Amino acid sequence: MANAIVWFRNDLRLDDNPALHAALQAGLAPVCVYIHAPDEEGDWAPGAASNAWRHRALAALDQALRRHGARLRLFHGPTLPTLRTLVETCDAEAVFWNRRYEPAIEQRDARIKRTLRGDGVRAESHDGALLFEPWALQTGQGGPYKVFTPFWRKALSTWPMQATWSPPPLLPTAEAGPNGVALADLKLAPEPDWSTGFWSSWTPGEDGAREALEVFVDGALRDYASGRDRPDQVGTSRLSPHLHFGEIAPWRIVAALEAERRAATAPQIDAYIRQLGWREFAHHLLHHFPDSIDRDLNPRFARFRWARPDAGRLEAWQQGRTGVPIVDAGMRELWHTGWMHNRVRLIVGSWLCKHMRVHWREGARWFWDTLVDADLANNTLGWQWIGGTGADASPYFRIFNPVTQAQRFDPDGAYIRRWLPELADMPAPLLFAPWTEPDRLAALAPDYPRKPMVDLDAGREAALAAYRASR
Repeated sequence: MANAIVWFRNDLRLDDNPALHAALQAGLAPVCVYIHAPDEEGDWAPGAASNAWRHRALAALDQALRRHGARLRLFHGPTLPTLRTLVETCDAEAVFWNRRYEPAIEQRDARIKRTLRGDGVRAESHDGALLFEPWALQTGQGGPYKVFTPFWRKALSTWPMQATWSPPPLLPTAEAGPNGVALADLKLAPEPDWSTGFWSSWTPGEDGAREALEVFVDGALRDYASGRDRPDQVGTSRLSPHLHFGEIAPWRIVAALEAERRAATAPQIDAYIRQLGWREFAHHLLHHFPDSIDRDLNPRFARFRWARPDAGRLEAWQQGRTGVPIVDAGMRELWHTGWMHNRVRLIVGSWLCKHMRVHWREGARWFWDTLVDADLANNTLGWQWIGGTGADASPYFRIFNPVTQAQRFDPDGAYIRRWLPELADMPAPLLFAPWTEPDRLAALAPDYPRKPMVDLDAGREAALAAYRASR
């Protein structure tokens, strides 16, 4: 039986893996490989939290392959010479992989495909990550969408409904070629290991993704439309890192949700699938506007006067020491778990871009390094949306008040108390703005900042003034 290289990347699963499926359909034995080459990802090489997750996800993928009679071989880059060597030493007729859409990766992969085909090797890439390819949907004028609602309307009218697929119990074996390196040699796991607190909340790998989906369907889905905004409750799917690393296909999630569709669940299911739509929109924008990873998509903001970042204040924001409890709670959750509730991401982002008037790039870089679900498309869309500089973004003059946001979405203060234990004895009304009673704050939480680093009213007015000046 002839062999094929199946090149795993951010598709660390066996179910619904188009590249693996293509190899088997072609009658080829898969040689499953992963090539570590972060320097080929441009200025956005994976951050520390992503690497910690990937270490465990690769181990989980290898275990899954071994249950099917195969194994995962790990290599250091550079990628193209490694693939060419593997083709030769493994006597492979083809190389199959699933596409990635980051600008630097797209360009690299195009060169790899051209070179392999020039060598006479069958080289194929497949869609293993999205419901729609980023270039598949166009406006009536043939251009890209910049507004979500018409984009999603078009998407729903052309829904592809991919079928789910699982590999056979035993995969054909292919023993030729090098064994690769040990997982530890990739140096993905942090030393010393500061990520130990992550794994009480997360199980990287395909099994963890399946379990997270089951938990979501049996629980938070029932009240998802409103519950997803409550950080004090388990109201979200928590599938984002599994989606980013390709441990589950979005169409398998949709299939599981559709199996639960009833009159009562339909609004909840539609609300969640719409969130998957925003993920699709993020990749659509990244493909058509690759410079948006570093530049304001709205050119008007080229004239906006962002504040010069103050290292001390920026560090206080990163460490959760701004003096605003809901902001600090979010930043502490991020540090301890590698994740932050989406509603709180909006709040902490608004505080950075509006009250502190720091450019969204500073926030995007911090999230990139600390989030286990750091995804270039989603991260870029999210921060440009928060900063008011992107496509279909929240207007810059929409400035979240962190006090009223906390009162609305964490009404009992449970989320704040969980991540700011020094404020645990504060009564709920005072918990949201403890600086309003400085003597009580000093008595109950002597180590917490006495006041916000930026006065809420003054910061809001300064942001609005800067916005008016830019117009």
